[in-house]
Amino acid sequence: MLEQLRIRGLGVIDDATLQLGPGLTVVTGETGAGKTMVVSGLLLLFGGRADAARVRAGSEQAAVDGLLEIDPAAAAAERVRDAGGVLDDGTSLVLRRTVSSAGRSRAHVGGAATPVAVLGELAEQLLAVHGQSDQLRLARPSEQRAVLDRYAGIDLTDFAAAFAEWRAAVERLDERRSRIGELRREADFLSHGLAEIEAAAPLPGEDVDLAAAASRLAHADALRIAARQAHDALLGDADDPLAESADVAALLGTARRALEQQADADPELDELTARVRELAALATELGTDFSAYAAGLDADPERLAELEARRAVLTALVRKYVDGPEPDLAGVADWSGRAAARLAEIDVSDEALAALAARRDEAAARVVDLAVDLSKRRAAAAAELGSAVTAELSGLAMAGASCAIIVRPRAVVAGTPALEVDGTDRSVGPDGADDVEIVLQSHADAPALPLARGASGGELSRVMLAIEVCLAGADPVPTMVFDEVDAGVGGRAAVEVGRRLARLARRARRPQVIVVTHLAQVAAYADTHVVVDKRADGDAGVTASDVRVVTGDDRVAELARMLSGTASETARQHARELLDDAIADRRDAPTKPRRTPVKTKR
Repeated sequence: MLEQLRIRGLGVIDDATLQLGPGLTVVTGETGAGKTMVVSGLLLLFGGRADAARVRAGSEQAAVDGLLEIDPAAAAAERVRDAGGVLDDGTSLVLRRTVSSAGRSRAHVGGAATPVAVLGELAEQLLAVHGQSDQLRLARPSEQRAVLDRYAGIDLTDFAAAFAEWRAAVERLDERRSRIGELRREADFLSHGLAEIEAAAPLPGEDVDLAAAASRLAHADALRIAARQAHDALLGDADDPLAESADVAALLGTARRALEQQADADPELDELTARVRELAALATELGTDFSAYAAGLDADPERLAELEARRAVLTALVRKYVDGPEPDLAGVADWSGRAAARLAEIDVSDEALAALAARRDEAAARVVDLAVDLSKRRAAAAAELGSAVTAELSGLAMAGASCAIIVRPRAVVAGTPALEVDGTDRSVGPDGADDVEIVLQSHADAPALPLARGASGGELSRVMLAIEVCLAGADPVPTMVFDEVDAGVGGRAAVEVGRRLARLARRARRPQVIVVTHLAQVAAYADTHVVVDKRADGDAGVTASDVRVVTGDDRVAELARMLSGTASETARQHARELLDDAIADRRDAPTKPRRTPVKTKR
C-alpha cells in the first residue's frame, strides 16, 4: 500500500506531500491546480517515461518519492532485495525517481541505485493506473481479449512458448526445402573436408612434435659434435687419454685432493670441500649424459623424409581449413567440430526432411491442443463476465443496458500463420486463435454494437468501471489509481460510480483505491479526501501547504465548491446531504463481491 507521495519540481507542483491511507482516497481541486500531476508523479515513480518538459520552470530536476508498506515475503520484496535495496523496518519500501531538466533520469529502490526498468517491474505487482486513455484502449480487440483473460485467470506463457516452437519448426523446414540445392553443395564441401581430415587423422600437438623431431634429424651431425665436445671438456677425450688439455673432472679432482689434506682442521673449509665433491659428481653425471645423447643421435635421411612428408600433409590441412594470423593444427580440429555440427543442421536427406516435418507437426498439434483449451476457458469466462458487467451497469444508471463478451474463431488472414483448431481453420498468434469482442446494448431497443461504435464517452467510462469492479478479485495489485475515469458522467450515474469505487476499495486484496475526480458524488464516498489548491497569491506553483486532507466543515465546503462552484449555504446543505447519504450507503453496503472471476481447470 502507498502511504506517502512527495512530488517536487513536477509541472505546477513545487513541493507537495500527499498522505495516503487504506480504502478509497479521492484527490480533488480546481482545474489547473495540479491534481492530475499526482497521477503523473505516480507514473514517473513507477517507471514511466521521463519527459524533461515536465520539469517545473526554474527547477533543476523533478523528483518523486514514494513510501510503501509491502509484505516482506511477497515477490515485490524479493525483487527489491535482488536489486540491492532494503526494506526499512522490514516492511517499508522507499522509491525515488528523478528527472533533470536536461532529461537525465535516475531511479532508487530501497536506497539502492537501479535501472528504471526495476520500477516498472515493481509497478506490475504493486500498482495499476487507469486513466481516460484506458477507455480508448478498451475499444481495441487486443485489450478486450486481455480483459477476458484476466478475468479467467489465463496465463499465456505456455501457449506463447508452444506457438514460438511451432513457428521455429516451420521456418526450419521451409528453409531446408527452399535452399535444398545450395545446402547440398555446402554439405558436399563439408563432407569432403571432414573425410580429408579423418583420413589424415591428425593428433593434438602433432605438428609441434614433428617440427621438433625433423629439426633434430636435420642437424644430427652438428648436434653430435657439440655434445662430444661438451663431454670432452667435462671428462676428457676417452679416445686419447694422454691428451694434454685439462678437463673439468681432472681439475676438480686436483682441488678435492688438496682440500682433503686439511680435513678436520677447519669446519668452514670442510663445508667447502663437500661442495667441491658435489660439483665433481655433477660434472661426471653431466658428461655421461652428453655421451649418451651423442650416441643416441642418428642421421636417418629416410626417417627425415617421412617426417617432412607428414608435415606437408598437416600443413596443407592448416592452410585449407584455418584462417587467422597464426593458423595451426588446433584450428583444424575446431573447423572439423563446427563442420560436423553444421552438417547435422543442413542435412537435406529424405530422412532428415521427414524428421523436421514430424517435429513441425508435433509442435502444431501442441498448439492446437492449447488453443482448444484456451477457447473453452474463454467461452466459459465470457458468459460469466458478461452477466457480471451487465449487473454492474444496472447499478450505474444503465438499467436497460446489457453487455456481452463474444468469443469467436479468428478468421484466416492471408500471410498469417493458420491451423485447423476444433474443426475450423483459424489464424493463430501468440495469444491464441480467438477474437474477443465486447458488445454493448445501451438500452432494450438499441442494437448490440461493439464498444468502439456503440458507446458514448460516459457509457465507456461506466463499462470500464464495471469491468474493473468485476476484475477486482483477479488483479493482485494492492493499489489502484483512477484518473478522472468519471468524465462524461453525472447525476445518478455519478453517485453509482462513487458507490462502485468505494466497493472496489473494500474488496479482498484491494486495501487502496486512489481516485482523481471532479465529481462531488464520487468524492463523497471517500475514506480520505485530499484537496489540491491553487496558490492564493496567483503563483502557479503548488507547495506542501496547498495539499491538504479535508474533514468536517472543510470537506463540506470542498464538496459544495465541486457541486456549484461556490460555498454558499445552499451548496453546503446539498453537500451535507450528499455526504450523509454516502456514509449511510457505505455503512449498509456489502463488503464482499457478489461474483468472483471464473477459474476453469485445464
